[in-house]
Amino acid sequence: MVVNGGGTGIRRWVVGWTGASGAVYGVKLCKELLAAGIEVHLVVSDAGWRVLKEELGWDAARRQDSLAAGLGLAEESRLRYYPNGDIGAAIASGSFRCEGMAVVPCSMGTLAAIAHGTADNLLTRAADVTLKEGRPLLLVPRETPLNAIHLENMLKLARLGVRMIPAMPAFYHGPQTLEDAVNFVVGKVLDGMNVPHRLFRRWGETDDNT
Repeated sequence: MVVNGGGTGIRRWVVGWTGASGAVYGVKLCKELLAAGIEVHLVVSDAGWRVLKEELGWDAARRQDSLAAGLGLAEESRLRYYPNGDIGAAIASGSFRCEGMAVVPCSMGTLAAIAHGTADNLLTRAADVTLKEGRPLLLVPRETPLNAIHLENMLKLARLGVRMIPAMPAFYHGPQTLEDAVNFVVGKVLDGMNVPHRLFRRWGETDDNT
């Protein structure tokens, strides 16, 4: 995939998908970002590819084709995909300019690696760079129940300014479908990225959003 632009005035985010259940959250987030005209620099862990296969039926052996089909990409798009083993990719450097990074969904293993600075692959290195450069880092942990190790790692990152957005759908907006529940979580991530959306009815809004 080819990224258009990259110059002044084009918004740019790094997105990571990991092996936690909830691959649909990451897919929906990327679709929304691309539809908003935002450059997406995507890295997917090997476990993330397995979850994409198990939950969404993606062909993990044909990754570029799966991304194009699953995200509905045109021949040219604002998405750039990096293999997780490409530790020398652009997003591994602090000189790479972007607004921040979101890991959606975020496994407990990835969360622990970020919390302890174990930057041994591109995804965790990109997250480490995001932290050291003082850029927004948003994590969507998807695990239950949570043990003390999970909670301590989340607290450590939260104290560093990392935004924790657990995959916890709300019900005040009257979700009728699974897509409605997914949209709520993704909408909260977009709020944290300062990206306008209409994925769910906010508290106090009417059905016609007036």
